[in-house]
Amino acid sequence: MVKSFAPFLAALLLLACNKKTEKTNPTEEKITESVYASGVIKSNNQYQVFSTVNGLVKEVLVTEGDVVKKGDAIMRLSDVTARLNNENAQIAADYSSVAANADRLNALRIDIDIAKTKMDNDASLVERQRSLWTQGIGTRNELDQRELTYKNSVNAYNAAKSRYADLQKQINFQAKQSQKNLQISNSTTGDYVIKSEANGKVYSLLKEKGEMVTTQNPVALVGDATGFTIELQVDEYDITRVLPGQKILLGMDSYKGQVFEAEVKKINPVMNAQSKSFLVEAVFLTPPPALYPNLTTEANIVIAVKDKVLTIPRSYLMDDGTVLLENKEKRKVVTGLKDYQKVEIISGLTKNDVILKPE
Repeated sequence: MVKSFAPFLAALLLLACNKKTEKTNPTEEKITESVYASGVIKSNNQYQVFSTVNGLVKEVLVTEGDVVKKGDAIMRLSDVTARLNNENAQIAADYSSVAANADRLNALRIDIDIAKTKMDNDASLVERQRSLWTQGIGTRNELDQRELTYKNSVNAYNAAKSRYADLQKQINFQAKQSQKNLQISNSTTGDYVIKSEANGKVYSLLKEKGEMVTTQNPVALVGDATGFTIELQVDEYDITRVLPGQKILLGMDSYKGQVFEAEVKKINPVMNAQSKSFLVEAVFLTPPPALYPNLTTEANIVIAVKDKVLTIPRSYLMDDGTVLLENKEKRKVVTGLKDYQKVEIISGLTKNDVILKPE
């Protein structure tokens, strides 16, 4: 058993001895430092269309791809209940109007006239009785009765006026309230027609005829017909290096193998706490021939470019910022730009130096 293992061990040691350590020389070349970001393509002014009321889809008035203007109808919901409520509101408004209650006011106005006539008559009678009393004609009881009758007439007259004023206030209030309810009902009836809030293209219809619509779920996706924005997510570690105006190189699964140019336009200053990233908006400089909302993209935001600098492979740079020379000595270097494969050497090496790849 030991004898059979010995040749294998010898071969393994020989292979290890013959294995050569990789080495290279610094080279002068172009280097581009960039920040990676992923994101989606969105049409300008893209938004989800919601209904303000619940209901069944009665009619879909557009098709996907249609261009619409602000105020154009997209869907119509069943509004039977709303129309009945509107009719009830109209009936209530008609019944509560001032004109419809004119007879009630006229009746109370007649009561006021009758009460005033009686009050005036009783006033004359009480004055006559007082005159007779001063002349010693009549009894005290007769005078008291006349004065009481007159006092009751005054109270009846004032009560009639008060009833008229109260009824007038009530009718005016009910008339205004019923008109307001009618306006609300008319407004609600209009909500059963879902309209576009902006000019654009209908990119997606999310409900079909007969399906239930609620205020919580969108019914369509509408956005600009020609203009598109790139929304990128940049890690918080890299965001401080990203600035408006920087060039972007991006690719999309829809255009495999092709690279398109864009430019940073806006940086959202609030970090997404869940993804630990910032939203960066960009626009195409060289757009592809056709774009659609929610296409995915991967991008490199160009931070800096140098055309002819001394570089080494990143795998040759050790974590402590040193490189391993051919004589196995470590040397400290000062680095500059970095990409995914190379790193710029500002000082510490020349293109004649030979360095080894760390094991």
